[in-house]
Amino acid sequence: MSLQDRFRVFINNRWLVFVAAMWIQSCAGIGYLFGSISPVIKSALGYNQRQIARLGVAKDIGDCVGFLAGGLYEVLPLWGILLLGALQNFVGYGCVWLIVTKRLPTMPLWVMCILIFVGTNGETYFNTAAIVSCVQNFPKSRGPVVGILKGFAGLGGAILTQIYAMINFPDEAGIIFMVAVGPSMVVITLMFIVRPVGGHKQVRPSDGLSFSFIYSVCLLLAAYLMGVMLVEDIVELNHTVITLFTIMLFVLLLLPVVIPILLSSSSEHKPAEESLLLVPQKEESSKSGQDVNEVIFSEVEDEKPVGVDLLPASERQKRIAQLQSKLFHAAAEGAVRVKRRRGPHRGEDFTLIQALIKADFWLIFFSLLLGAGSGLTVIDNLGQMSQSLGYDNTHVFVSMISIWNFLGRVGGGYFSEIIVRDYAYPRPIAMAVAQGIMAVGHFFFAMGWPGVMYVGTLLIGLGYGAHWAIVPAAASELFGLKNFAALYNFITMANPAGSLVFSGIIASSIYDYEAEKQANMPHQQPQNSYAFLHGMLNMAVGEEKILKCKGTICFFLTSLIMSGFCIIAVVLSLILVHRTKIVYANLYGNSRT
Repeated sequence: MSLQDRFRVFINNRWLVFVAAMWIQSCAGIGYLFGSISPVIKSALGYNQRQIARLGVAKDIGDCVGFLAGGLYEVLPLWGILLLGALQNFVGYGCVWLIVTKRLPTMPLWVMCILIFVGTNGETYFNTAAIVSCVQNFPKSRGPVVGILKGFAGLGGAILTQIYAMINFPDEAGIIFMVAVGPSMVVITLMFIVRPVGGHKQVRPSDGLSFSFIYSVCLLLAAYLMGVMLVEDIVELNHTVITLFTIMLFVLLLLPVVIPILLSSSSEHKPAEESLLLVPQKEESSKSGQDVNEVIFSEVEDEKPVGVDLLPASERQKRIAQLQSKLFHAAAEGAVRVKRRRGPHRGEDFTLIQALIKADFWLIFFSLLLGAGSGLTVIDNLGQMSQSLGYDNTHVFVSMISIWNFLGRVGGGYFSEIIVRDYAYPRPIAMAVAQGIMAVGHFFFAMGWPGVMYVGTLLIGLGYGAHWAIVPAAASELFGLKNFAALYNFITMANPAGSLVFSGIIASSIYDYEAEKQANMPHQQPQNSYAFLHGMLNMAVGEEKILKCKGTICFFLTSLIMSGFCIIAVVLSLILVHRTKIVYANLYGNSRT
């Protein structure tokens, strides 16, 4: 094979697309740096916690409202999607940096909210391009692919924090400048690489080994960042050592590109097509067969004996096949009146409108709203939570929760894939486990026990991160890949919806009420619930003041409320598990026999 042919194979290799998408996703986690950015904005512009919470809500809405990105995906090439995202990121956060450093005049709060929204909304373009293209390139490995990609987005906060430490800006506002410039440069560099390349036709026997290598790099990267972060927090290091640490970080980030290089230079060129990706020509040619399947499936659901779903996979399939055969002959002889169901079945391709009338879709949405929304409340308020408990270096906890978030995403994709592949059990059961872990984490924050910031960030980071590996994969399984961009971007709206209520209203109001009480009446406790509500109302309509709260009380009630919401989310996830057992048995039961 000539050098030109090898380069062509390399540039069209689905593993190169995957690795480039990983690098782009590591820049798509700038929203997780808000815990480091918000104290800078707060001190420079004199905001109180309620105003910072509004900026946090604007950030969350920008991070998750991807309707425009999803719609443009159908019109623009992927490089155009990525370029628009890079421009939004640069303009939004660039203007915030100019205002914070007084290079532009101070703007009203609503203008700052728009700028934060515009800057963070660039992430939705990165997410859409990276995830949709890679899911199409790896249709039979959705869990691992989504988990790894979303994991790098979660790890982005720790990566950018380490780069910030190396650059050693003269002022704290430099972190905003880095957020504006760095991700935009990376995305523009890689925007022509990330695209669908017919990856479903590039299956190789070595793919399992390649995924194992990627997982090893992920674990090594997380362990390295955790070790570096702890060393930098405990020991006073000079700039040379920090620079060496950061160079090693870049080496680890570049390591996965070894896979497409080796595959392109090897003689293994016998790809086999993956069967889970629907081929339109095949669909059209077998339309009548599809109608028969719809008839059989609809009638089997009604006639199926109770308890057949609990049988082993081989026995269950045998019983269902027998029932299908009887119904088919009965329908042919006119003994059974066939009823046709409107719209697709679960596991087929849904449009967004078709999905919106399904209970399963809303169970996913509200479970994500309660689970991920409560986790995002901690992420957005992490700087204030650590300060209230007496910690000066808030960056260390921002980095820690970023690392645990990363491991939660990678682990959520890995273990949920085992659940569906090895046991043909619904993927949302993994989401219920993650939400249970988060409920415990919120309870730890409420109690304020020694070391709570370390334990709390571990539990919340793992649980929150797992959502973003499990939910996209489950949505693609239940509602198909054809309109996945629109479905995914709608479901992610649960994140800002939860943040709007949990962080923007509940957490900020309670924090400012406690701070006001400490400022004016440090030793007097409210006599009843009316005093508490009256204090919150005063904070909502009163004069803006810079308030700081000290002690566990600042987030005690908020954390208990969040823990309760996570328990409700567990219940919703378990309902979804019960409703989708037969779907997953049909999707993955064959692979076990």
